[in-house]
Amino acid sequence: MLDTVFGLPVHPLIVHATTVIVPAAAVAVLLAAVWPRFRRWARWLPLGLAGAALVLTPLSTESGESLERRVEHSDLIETHSQLAEGLLPWVVGLFVAAVLLAVVMRRERAVAALSVSRAADGADGADGADGADGASAPRGAFSPARGTARLPRALLVGTAVLGIVAAAGTTVQVVRIGHSGAQAAWSDAVSQSPAPPASGGDGDGDGS
Repeated sequence: MLDTVFGLPVHPLIVHATTVIVPAAAVAVLLAAVWPRFRRWARWLPLGLAGAALVLTPLSTESGESLERRVEHSDLIETHSQLAEGLLPWVVGLFVAAVLLAVVMRRERAVAALSVSRAADGADGADGADGADGASAPRGAFSPARGTARLPRALLVGTAVLGIVAAAGTTVQVVRIGHSGAQAAWSDAVSQSPAPPASGGDGDGDGS
């Protein structure tokens, strides 16, 4: 993998993209799991963000391992590396939830289209048919709309739980990784920075 770009480590560049895309994917999947209106509006957005997160996460880990071999080893860097390796399983779960939500979304849109079509057919039949022809089907009769809707409603329960858990776990892990990375990058710089000069309120001068 390419380690540097114009002489600079590639890891910070990939990490900046990852820290934007992964939380955005978590939020999109969470909203799609618990908010049907958002799910219908967003359509393929949660799946696209989750797919991008699934690509960026291993790239961030791999570039971080390359950078780790170039810098002095420390416990903070080791902790950051271990936390980063634990992100991928959460992102995989997020992607699976996004795929299932995409299936639910397609089913919902198909059911909505079928309902509109059946309503239009019923209106046309009522205009041109007598009472016997325009009678509705018995309550116990099979309804394609109800049969199609049954699958996404059953699927949505497990998908919503998976989406909530994966989104929460991904967000927490990203925060932990970012915090440990900031500690690894800035702890030495802060500890080695010169102390501010003492204020001159002691009344220096030898004359009295």
